[in-house]
Amino acid sequence: MSNFEIKKDKADEFRFNLKAGNGQIILSSEGYKAKPSCMNGIESVRTNSQSDERFERKQTSSGHKFNLKSTNGQVVGTSEIYTTTAAMENGISSVKKNAPAATVDDQS
Repeated sequence: MSNFEIKKDKADEFRFNLKAGNGQIILSSEGYKAKPSCMNGIESVRTNSQSDERFERKQTSSGHKFNLKSTNGQVVGTSEIYTTTAAMENGISSVKKNAPAATVDDQS
């Protein structure tokens, strides 16, 4: 079962990772100063992940990655680096599939 895992980082900020059913991280957030803001980020991922135009596909020097953006253009999550475009597209499909029903695992 997929989940959003919330943790506090070394800077004392809240971050979430969206994990697929196999435990692999498929999307990571920026840092949030407050937990309610982090929870709003999770809700934004659930909503925006259902619109393909919200996924910004990027090529980097080491491969491919994507950002998920909200309606105001703010990045709400970033993927890992993928070696191929096909692998990146599989990651996007996984976010679309897993985000809406993912549970929240608060480890902060």
